[in-house]
Amino acid sequence: MSIVTAGVAARKGIDIWRLLGRVFLTLLVLFAVLPMVYMVITSIKTQFAALQFPPEWWPSNPTLDQYWTLLNPASDVGQEFLGYMWNSIWVCTITTILGVAVAVPAAYAFSRFRFPGRQWLFYAVLLRNMFPAVVFLMPLFILMRWLHLVNSDWSLVLTYLTFGLPLSIWLLKGFYDNIPVQLEQSARIDGATRFQAFILVVMPLSSPGIIATAIYSFIIAWNEYVYALTFLNDKSKLTLPVGLQRFFTEYTTNWPGLMAASFIMSVPVVVMFLILQKYFVRALTEGAVKS
Repeated sequence: MSIVTAGVAARKGIDIWRLLGRVFLTLLVLFAVLPMVYMVITSIKTQFAALQFPPEWWPSNPTLDQYWTLLNPASDVGQEFLGYMWNSIWVCTITTILGVAVAVPAAYAFSRFRFPGRQWLFYAVLLRNMFPAVVFLMPLFILMRWLHLVNSDWSLVLTYLTFGLPLSIWLLKGFYDNIPVQLEQSARIDGATRFQAFILVVMPLSSPGIIATAIYSFIIAWNEYVYALTFLNDKSKLTLPVGLQRFFTEYTTNWPGLMAASFIMSVPVVVMFLILQKYFVRALTEGAVKS
């Protein structure tokens, strides 16, 4: 009887912990989702309804005028907003392509080759991400001015590469460490060169890690604000995070327009992550364990 009682008690203990875990996860989901829900609700309000106190949680007269204005290229606000979005897409795409192109061979070299100073150089790469981004603001600005890249998209591309590359290299190195070297050796025995073995064997197996690296690089570049504000002065070259300032004026703030623009800005990243999340999770789990 005591054994049965102990089993029931243990099962109840497990059930309690599962219940607490589910409650905790539910709270985390609500913490993440509720601000987004409130942002969407505010975006379909009128300016008067958005400033009401106590707040009107659900608008009595919902409207999509803010979205129509922002996405309508015929309006001045729409042209300006779509220009900011195009600038962000351009900068983030170039940053992602260059970041992946550099991170893949660098991570492969750290994983497969043994050379003097390898460990020191690898940790030196990660050292960059141990400091706040603002620490490098003035040195990078001086460098970009010397290169005549201030007020140019390439100043942001080069700057964002300094953010994304360290963690991208670290992520991909862990993934390459988990791919058996014997697969490449078999390809070499069959007559393939090292480069052919890398392209035909390693690259297909490492595609989840490459996709995760691309997602990471894109999100970092998409959300960056401080460097875009500092390096760009031309209104036509601003990116979305800086362009949202246009909704703030001296005397009033267009809160529905700001929330609509913020929601539109978050859609590409959320959609991309939802589509590619299985590759991202796979890269994190497989790259975290070394065989």
